[in-house]
Amino acid sequence: MTQPADSQYDYHHLKHMKEQTRSKRTLWITLYLTLFFTIVEVIGGLLSNSLALLSDSAHMISDVIALGLSMTAIYLARRPSNAKYTFGYLRFEIIAAFLNGLALCVISVGIFIEGVRRLLKPEEIDFTLMLTIASIGFAVNLVLTLVLSHSNHEEENLNIQSALWHFIGDLLSSVGVIVSAVIIFFTGWLFADPLISVIIGGIIFIGGFKILKKSIYILMETVPEQFNLDEIRSELAKVEGVEDVHEMHLWAISSDHYSLTAHMFVRADIQQFCIILAVNDMLAEKYGITHSTIQMEHVNIHPHGEYGKQFLKQQEEKNHQELNPLSLL
Repeated sequence: MTQPADSQYDYHHLKHMKEQTRSKRTLWITLYLTLFFTIVEVIGGLLSNSLALLSDSAHMISDVIALGLSMTAIYLARRPSNAKYTFGYLRFEIIAAFLNGLALCVISVGIFIEGVRRLLKPEEIDFTLMLTIASIGFAVNLVLTLVLSHSNHEEENLNIQSALWHFIGDLLSSVGVIVSAVIIFFTGWLFADPLISVIIGGIIFIGGFKILKKSIYILMETVPEQFNLDEIRSELAKVEGVEDVHEMHLWAISSDHYSLTAHMFVRADIQQFCIILAVNDMLAEKYGITHSTIQMEHVNIHPHGEYGKQFLKQQEEKNHQELNPLSLL
């Protein structure tokens, strides 16, 4: 049956999509609160001339952008696959996480540079305004960090993880601003403000780099860290009828959405449908992999060049040893 050219869905593919109700609701609440407090903190940072406060507000601006990207990713992930995007739009979640991680790293470098400049040339600060806004910021960021943390436990999502790191950075920034304000109040050491900003920038960079690295691994289609490819290959080889597993690939389309492909030399005397059923059941039950593409082959028909020749040679040696056990002596 031919599919209409203007059809919205590609029924030749499974629906690669995500329904992330909890994540979506969490991000909307977080976005509204963040946007409101960002405006308050930018105004407060300019009026108080606090670098710690301004660095925190700069980070909050990046949070708004990051949350916007995360929201876009979640809405795109709901769209089913089609004839052009056969894996749907799930990969945008990883692109958004990559951009968020990159933003964290860039912002932290900017904070570090400005912090060093102010360490060399300290500036006067409005202590009262600085402490007031930092205290409000601490309360807001603590609530948002707890909300995102709870959501991340319910629905695994690299976007939520990247947003969570943004707010962990914000929470640390708020604590840092409060600490620096107290130090300045009791000692008059103006360098405490940029010094703590530099420390906060370092912590933010670490979080951003982790998200960046994880998203790059997914974009490069590396084997997800929770899987051992050799172990899975060994388990596949144990399935009755499977003689060899090769050309095997395992990668993540997005967080918690995995695909596996493999070629197998199989015995001709065993029903191939039974082999496929056993393989799919094992992958789903033992590893949680529910999307696999298995190509079953006979070595005399699909030898794969030198690889097939080596396999046939090993099989012949094995059969010879079984028929002539004395040859092992």
